[in-house]
Formats: sequence, C-alpha cells, structure tokens
Amino acid sequence: MIIVSHRGPYSFTRDADGSFVARRGGGGIVSSLLPLGASRPDLTWLAAAMTADDTEAMAAGAGDGLALGVRLVDLDPDLHHLHYNVVANQVLWFLFHGLFDRTRRPVFDIAFRAAWEAYAEVNERFAEAAADLAPPGETVLVQDFQLMLVPGMLRARRPDLRIAHFTHIPFCSADDMRMLPTDVARDLCASLASGPAGFHTHRWAAQYHDTARAVLGPGVSVRPPFVASLGPDIAALAAVADSAEGRTATRAVEDAAADRLVVARTDRIEPSKNIVRGFLAYDRLLEARPGLRGRVVFLASVYPSRQDLDEYARYTAEINEVVARVNDRWGTRDWHPVILDDSDHFPTSLAVLRRSDVLLVNPLRDGLNLVAKEGPACNRRDGVLCLSTEAGAYEELRDAAVTVHPYDIEQTAGALDDALTLPLDERATRASHLRRLATARTPADWLGDLVRHAGE
Repeated sequence: MIIVSHRGPYSFTRDADGSFVARRGGGGIVSSLLPLGASRPDLTWLAAAMTADDTEAMAAGAGDGLALGVRLVDLDPDLHHLHYNVVANQVLWFLFHGLFDRTRRPVFDIAFRAAWEAYAEVNERFAEAAADLAPPGETVLVQDFQLMLVPGMLRARRPDLRIAHFTHIPFCSADDMRMLPTDVARDLCASLASGPAGFHTHRWAAQYHDTARAVLGPGVSVRPPFVASLGPDIAALAAVADSAEGRTATRAVEDAAADRLVVARTDRIEPSKNIVRGFLAYDRLLEARPGLRGRVVFLASVYPSRQDLDEYARYTAEINEVVARVNDRWGTRDWHPVILDDSDHFPTSLAVLRRSDVLLVNPLRDGLNLVAKEGPACNRRDGVLCLSTEAGAYEELRDAAVTVHPYDIEQTAGALDDALTLPLDERATRASHLRRLATARTPADWLGDLVRHAGE
C-alpha cells in the first residue's frame, strides 16, 4: 500500500554531529495514519520534501530505519511555493471553505496561470513517483486538495493500480467552482471523477458529485463518491496524556483553570476556524451574565499557521486584538477571562480538552474537524460540545452537541450559556452519548474503507 500526501509522516533536522533526526510531521492525516502505518510493513508513504534537510536526509538514507517506509519527492522551492502557497492555500483552500470576498478575490491573471502550471507540474511529479514506486496491482491512496490532479495522472500511467482519492476538506458548490477558470475547474473535477473519491461526510460527498456533474457536463460519467468519516485514535491520545510531558501539561492547565469553569478551544489559527467570533461571543456572554465573571475562564490553545500569507498574519493579529479587548474589559487583578496559548504544544492542547467544561468548535466550514471528536473522547469532566452546523462532524454528533450558528454571535453566546448551566445529570447523560458517537469510528475503520473502495 502507498499513501500519497503533500506533508509526510516525518520531518528531518540535522543534529550537531551531522546526523539526521526524524520527528513526527504535523497535520491531522499524519497523526491519524502514522500509528497505523507503523504496524503495516507493506506501507510506503510518499510525500514532499518540505526542507533542504528532508532532501539531504533521504539522500543519506536517514529514512531506512524508520517504523514505516518513506519516500520524499524533491521539489524546486520556487515551484513548490507556487503549488502550495499560491494555488493550494490561497485559491483552493479559500474556494472550498467559502472564504473568498467575491468583490475583490479571486483574480486570475498571468501570475495565476504560472502558479497553476506549477501546481500541475508538482502533481505530475507525484504521479510519476507513485508510478515508479508501485508494484503491479498496488493500492495507492492519494490525500487531499494539494494533490487533486494525481488520481487522473496516475491512472493514465498505471491503469493496473487500485487508486482512491480522499478529500479531507469541504467541497464547494458548482456555482463556487465556476469561479475558477473553466479549464482548471474541469481538470480538477475530471481527475477526481476518474475513480473512487471519498469524503468525511455525506454533505460534502453529495456536493462534490453535483459539482462534478455540472462542470463536466452530461456526457461524462461521474462515479458516486464514498463516505468514510475519520475517528480519534484513543490509544494515541491516552499515551500523550499519560506521558511525563502530558502530566506536566495537565498540571499547568489545572493551575491556569484553578477552580473555575473552563470554556476551551484548540485550533490552528486559520480564518475558517472562526476564532474571532468565538471570542466575541464569549465577550457577549460575560456582558449578559455578570454572575459568570471571575467564575469562568476561556482556555484557548491555538497555534499560528501559514504566517507567510497576508490573510493568516492579519487574522492572527485580529485574534490577539480581540483577546486583549476582552481581557481589558472584564479582567481583574486575579482573573484573566481569556488565557491564550499559541505554543503549538500538543500535550497542552490535549490537557485543555481534558479539563474543559465546554468545548467550542465553531468553524465557518470544515471537512470534519477531528477536535470535535477528540475532545469528547478524552474529556474527564462531562464536558459539553458547542458545535457549528458547518463542521463536518456535526453530521455525526448533532444529537449530543449544543448547536452553534457560526455567524451568529448572540446565538453562540446563548449556546455557551446553555452549556455552562446544564444540570449535572443532563451533562453526564449528554457526555456519555457524545463519547459513544465520537468514538464510533477509528482511524483503522477509515483506512479500511479507503482500501476497500480503491479496489472497487
């Protein structure tokens, strides 16, 4: 089996003695699949060399002693920048998450055309590498929006392979897809339609199918997509929590919370996560419920992402500004209403989830949002989940969550109030039901679905 993704399971850095050290790569795909991959000697992971150290480590054979086979595609940095930062992150991410301000963006000019050629070339490089690596009849599982052209390119080269593509983010409507240049939209849809295409939810699967049929026209057959929701890795979460680093993080979070109620969130800083509106809703809650002042604290474990992109840097600044306003408005000498941690330290994020009385997950749009499942799975306080209707996980967890409208600050403040004031017996019943729903699927279930559909 070959997993093909943009970001790999390990990143390499050179040690003081000149040797290379492998550290676990970032991202939800890696955290979900790495434990499974380590137990499968037949699995090889094909990904991009993200740094010069990655490239040099591969050349030096540093990947030979790892728990799973790793192959990295060496990419020219300028080519990679156009593929990843310009097309994948500034166009496709914004398109699929509905983030474009249509009055101003997108604009497709000659610079975009150069970037699109780079995106196609990087996809071609991945397809070539997978074709060269795969033995006859191999299963190849291609991941996410950075590599949407790979399935069609690889299938044209190696029709003997069992290929499936899985999209971890939402899919856009046909109207949104038509914002792209016509040939670009057709190329993306045609590649996915060339074989099995999977999504976390029925909503995104149906939207892809309708969009692909509209873009490709009545003369092109679009295979019905499959749905395979990802679940949390309970054993991996427990191992982190029970580690020395996890216990230290737990003590620090307990000290920060003291004896107060905890509203929590843990997110990558990214506009679709809707972090600012979450803090504005909390501000409104403190305004409307004076009795909560000093009795509740918002623990936000959020970490920067893609700070070389202007939109992300501006959003980070906006988060810091609104947190400062809330703390200045309501804080006292011995109480900070919001404690913001941007250290990107997973044991701390996990400790926050375990300690929370209310977990706020309010994205504008999400393919799944694994945190919405990880939180209930590891929580130790009968925590309540306030969940956006636009999170993919809402499809599975809606019966046990408190519903949040992601754009409605007043409604979100009311949802937080309801969650904080639920009677203890109702909290316990709801939390038990939520835990069952959140842990109904495992990473192994998800991977098994992909393998099965790739063979159909």
